[in-house]
Amino acid sequence: MASIKQIGKKACVIGGSGYMASLLIEQLLQKGYAVNTTVRDSGNPQKISHLVALQSLGELKIFGADLTVEGDFDVPISGCELVFQFATPVNFASEDPENDMIKPGIKGVLNVLKSCVRAKEVKRVILTSSTAAVTINQLNGTDLVMDESNWTDVDYLNTAKPHSWGYPASKALAEKAAWKFAEENNIDLITVIPTLTAGPSLTPEIPTSVRIATSLITGHDFFLKALRGMQLLSGSISITHVEDICRAHIFLAEKESASGRYICCAHNTSVPELAHFLSKRYPQYTIRTEFDDVPSKAKLVISAEKLIKEGFSFKYGIEEIYDQTVAYLRTKGALKN
Repeated sequence: MASIKQIGKKACVIGGSGYMASLLIEQLLQKGYAVNTTVRDSGNPQKISHLVALQSLGELKIFGADLTVEGDFDVPISGCELVFQFATPVNFASEDPENDMIKPGIKGVLNVLKSCVRAKEVKRVILTSSTAAVTINQLNGTDLVMDESNWTDVDYLNTAKPHSWGYPASKALAEKAAWKFAEENNIDLITVIPTLTAGPSLTPEIPTSVRIATSLITGHDFFLKALRGMQLLSGSISITHVEDICRAHIFLAEKESASGRYICCAHNTSVPELAHFLSKRYPQYTIRTEFDDVPSKAKLVISAEKLIKEGFSFKYGIEEIYDQTVAYLRTKGALKN
């Protein structure tokens, strides 16, 4: 049973200081796992203070490691049965995505997998991909359903180069490289494909995805532009609670029958639909509801049917996701009560 404490089990979390990864570490420690985690800047107390705080929950060791350096992950992965790979280079403002995100993204995934091959104890690797690797295409219409068989059209991204095209290209190409390497080296690989993520964070800084998800409420121009751009590029605004995404990672890591790709998506909507929902739910905030530049209906829905059929159930719907995120922003002083 998955609810039994995993005493004696050891997991490695690559890129542990991030939004999803730090919460996953907390969940693993609460389940009785011993955890090794890697961070790029282990000597910076500000970057890892939230991880140091988690050491009170159980056995957590923090290692410095760089995605671009082959062999850096050998020591932290050694002795671990499960490896969760979160770390990925992100630079939305990059003018050279090929060298800033795409090449290092692929190299980083392969460096982690090479360390997994060298460590004989690794039974399964769980790679965090993104729905940005699934949904971006030139298909027209509405009510399109995207599932694990779909891949973002990288040729289109390379040719058209829409705003911030480097991120989806890097996620798609890194995941494809991981699958190729895993098949060639007999690695049991699972990829988890989350959507835009919201919910409280353990990190010192408010995560970018939370700022984008709440931009209709805060009215922050830069992040609201990113939200609109997300729908225009990918076809929908699809949102999941960070806690559910982390639960899905552990569920799939422990479920022997799991295999392949798994989309983790709780709710599909559009910018105008989301704006109307939020303005009704939080009337104390002035929320813009008119958008001429974004379709009122999402082009597609992202289906989590495969994950649900595996036996997973989401704890949080759209109401709880936003109630908890709004409360979190208030505690951080980013929203008035």
